[in-house]
Amino acid sequence: MAPSATRTRQWLPYTAAVTAGLVVIAGAFVFVRQREASNEGARTGCATTLQVNSSTEKAALLVDLAERYNRSDRSIDGGGCAQVHVSALNSGKATEALATGWTHTGLPQPQVWLPTSSLWTGQLRLLDQAAGRAPQTPDRYPSIANSPLVIAMPQPKAELVRQRGPLGWGEILGLSGRDGWAGFGKPEWGRFTFGKDNPNLSTSGLAATIATYYAAVQRSSDLTRSDLANPAVTQFVRRIEANVSHYSDDSVDLLRSLAEADLAGGAGSTDDMSAIVLQEELVDLYNTGALSPRQDGQERGRRPNVPLVAVHPKEGTFNLDHPFVVLPSADERQRAAAADFQTFLTEDAQQESFARLGFRDHERRASAELLASVGAEPTGGLTYFEPPDPQVVGAMLDGWRTLRKKANILIALDTSGSMQAMVGNRTRFQVAAAAAGKGLALLNTEDRVGLWSFSSATPPKSPYREEVPLDEFDQKRINSKIAGLPVEGGTALYATVRAAHRELLKRYDPQRINAIVVLTDGKNEYSQDNDLARVLAEVALDPQRPVKVFCIAFDRESDFATLDRIAKASSGKAFDATDPAKIDEAFVKLVSSF
Repeated sequence: MAPSATRTRQWLPYTAAVTAGLVVIAGAFVFVRQREASNEGARTGCATTLQVNSSTEKAALLVDLAERYNRSDRSIDGGGCAQVHVSALNSGKATEALATGWTHTGLPQPQVWLPTSSLWTGQLRLLDQAAGRAPQTPDRYPSIANSPLVIAMPQPKAELVRQRGPLGWGEILGLSGRDGWAGFGKPEWGRFTFGKDNPNLSTSGLAATIATYYAAVQRSSDLTRSDLANPAVTQFVRRIEANVSHYSDDSVDLLRSLAEADLAGGAGSTDDMSAIVLQEELVDLYNTGALSPRQDGQERGRRPNVPLVAVHPKEGTFNLDHPFVVLPSADERQRAAAADFQTFLTEDAQQESFARLGFRDHERRASAELLASVGAEPTGGLTYFEPPDPQVVGAMLDGWRTLRKKANILIALDTSGSMQAMVGNRTRFQVAAAAAGKGLALLNTEDRVGLWSFSSATPPKSPYREEVPLDEFDQKRINSKIAGLPVEGGTALYATVRAAHRELLKRYDPQRINAIVVLTDGKNEYSQDNDLARVLAEVALDPQRPVKVFCIAFDRESDFATLDRIAKASSGKAFDATDPAKIDEAFVKLVSSF
């Protein structure tokens, strides 16, 4: 049965979030930045041009390899040569773009697509079917590189887990919640919680969710819709999701923060996490210093003091297969060029380049250096899950919205006078309110959401005011309250963050993600509370009762550096929307954390 129009519409908004500046990650964020191969040193007179669009985590490497190809003396079948040009677009956004004509991307129409996973070719097939057109990706496609999904744990914790022998997804990620590490003789390590990407936004997050379902049914293939409806399966998935610390919009940012804290000798920003579910290549990049702070001119930073170890669940894992997809837009000559470029990418010299970024080769073989970095495989090698039918994946995403861990969210909205400044033909406040409405629409109806406003003009006793109590999520009420808020006074940032943090501790629910969302266009202007050190100390993460602060810095006058310090102190995250055009994207990325 073809997917419904509702299902298609639900999926597309999640792929509309934009992220930039990433070196490595594959998810459903848009990364629109053309990376075309330089013609310097390339042959002239090649009549065939091949446009390739790559997922972002391998795009820089593909640019280099295309340049290498263009400088070679290779010829394509039928004679002549080809020039390969590479652009980069995140896999999820590329899926949407291919389904909607591509032209709005501003990038060349590709004849070859290199997404992170065949999961995306299946989702594109669903979108094509829903639109009543011939599928662009009807086949299975060869890989140019591979990276299995792993459970990454700090070395001491991984070694302790491995001492128990082979364990499954449920036995690792479902480690008795709050009792957690006491069952392993380490009560001082506290609860067991883990981080994962939101599956609506990330390839690794989607793969992790699929792997959890396969572990629940104790099979490695043929997952069905009836499996998803089985109460025992949903209970298994819900038990694992209950141990999520918070959902990430970007595992790379998470690992960068962890590396920075490790090298600084302090507590990590993931202190409340015992593990992170992500692709193996990122474990290697973390351990080899590629995600560590670096000096100008350095290719990599210093290796972390405590490496991560890849733990492989006994049931098996999901593989991100990086398929080489030749699209129907390719003509006969371009197909010949694509075949030659695929052959070129799977030759030893190019496969060695993939290996240096932590990938396995096109036949899933790991180099000795990779295994030395991330940890040995189980005896007998890895077992891989087969990709489910695309319609099962779609149904899984629909169901995940009800199974994921729920949240307590207190929103603090800046209503200071500077929010009256104009952004185009609207005020900053109007732009922010519209973005908040779009972002809140992606929350679960079972979440609990409250709203505060803050400004030095807020009467009578404090510079913040409860507008909607923290309770069952009522979006209409919140949107209506926001629309009627007065905008005046100065920015009372510090007092509001501290008070909101105290309120969340009072209303703390260990079964939920507890978070504060702060949206501001300025810096602290409230003289009665101007002590940043006090704020940082009060919001510092308590791993036993984590309350995380997420900040959106809106417009260029906002103090992003300070908001980033506040967020990191609580193991939250600051989102940079100092370019007002990015406010919608920032809200979608923020909401993916819940």
